[in-house]
Amino acid sequence: MSQNTLKAIRGTQDIFGPEAEAFAFVVETFERVRKLYRFRRAEMPVFEKTEVFARPLGETTDVVSKEMYSFEDRGGESLTLRPEFTAGIARAFITNGWQQHAPLKLATHGPLFRYERPQKGRYRQFHQINAEVLGAGEPQADVELLAMADQLLKELGIDDGVTLQLNTLGDPESRDAWRGALVEYFEGHRGQLSEDSQTRLDVNPLRILDSKNPGDQAIVADAPPIDDFLTDEARDFFRQVEAGLKAAGVEYVRNPRLVRGFDYYRHTAFEFVTDRLGAQGTVLGGGRYDGLIETLGGLHTPSVGWAAGIERLAMLVGEPAQSHADVMVVVENDVLLPKAIEAAQLLRREGLSTELMASGSARKRYDKAVKSGAVSIVAFDVRDGANQMRFKADGSLLERLQDLTRTLSLD
Repeated sequence: MSQNTLKAIRGTQDIFGPEAEAFAFVVETFERVRKLYRFRRAEMPVFEKTEVFARPLGETTDVVSKEMYSFEDRGGESLTLRPEFTAGIARAFITNGWQQHAPLKLATHGPLFRYERPQKGRYRQFHQINAEVLGAGEPQADVELLAMADQLLKELGIDDGVTLQLNTLGDPESRDAWRGALVEYFEGHRGQLSEDSQTRLDVNPLRILDSKNPGDQAIVADAPPIDDFLTDEARDFFRQVEAGLKAAGVEYVRNPRLVRGFDYYRHTAFEFVTDRLGAQGTVLGGGRYDGLIETLGGLHTPSVGWAAGIERLAMLVGEPAQSHADVMVVVENDVLLPKAIEAAQLLRREGLSTELMASGSARKRYDKAVKSGAVSIVAFDVRDGANQMRFKADGSLLERLQDLTRTLSLD
């Protein structure tokens, strides 16, 4: 088999070295933070029935029509590798009777799949962390999710230069009135809109507000804002979110053009944005999707959630500080290898990260251990006909190592 045959598939990656450490750091930090906020862990199937994604995402969207990895199984059923988490979580909420746990706070992470042009921080197999609150209609759920995201970015050490952009999409009455006004406004400028935005005007007019086309942006600048159409209830909901964020110490800026295209999105929409990743500046985003579970055939279930790409977060993290073993166990005479193995296992059981150095030239192992940056060293050697164990450590750690290894017999 040739090396060309063995190459990774375009849009996938083999993660190793500093990149793998940064990736793991993101996941470990996410797991720690989600426990602080009492989000329960969930593991979701990597593939679902195609309709689980096609119905909420919409048959005409690029994700469904061009990007989903769909296939027919041996039973003739259409299945799809998950392109996102939320629809699968909503399906599980309905089919597993998770309503009994509402409000249910869930967190998960893992690979997702989209057949799209690979770009910076985005691959055809990519990875996300995800947090959802299902069955919670109060603004407090939005605040808690945003506070959790804000703390996550801070604990990852990447919050500098990252801005939380916040908007409201209103309740259904507000959104419908705004949508109608936008259609009327953009129809008056149809000829000046880009081809993509002309298509969106017929299918999903709110998405025109997302356009990166300079000509579209000039037209969007004068489009009617959502605030002109908010009901009193929707306005009060957003005020409570803003007040909650202030109480939680979460800073944000209002972005009245921030939207979500699907009708099941209501009220809060948000993105954490940076200029450190070029054009692909969103590192975490989400919103309230009160109508999604109904779209899949469930009962009305107010919900809110967010997702973030692990690859993008890892790029911002950069190369984590190199971690060294707490203890390096060095075998300077191979006769004592069994004793060194016994010592290494003893130290690991006591919670000390331990590396065993027993390869290469025996007389050079100790010097290599010193150069490795190990916090402490336990060396096994034979000198003057006697088996010996000596230590290189400081203070309380030296005392602990001596105490832990006291029971070892070198005979």
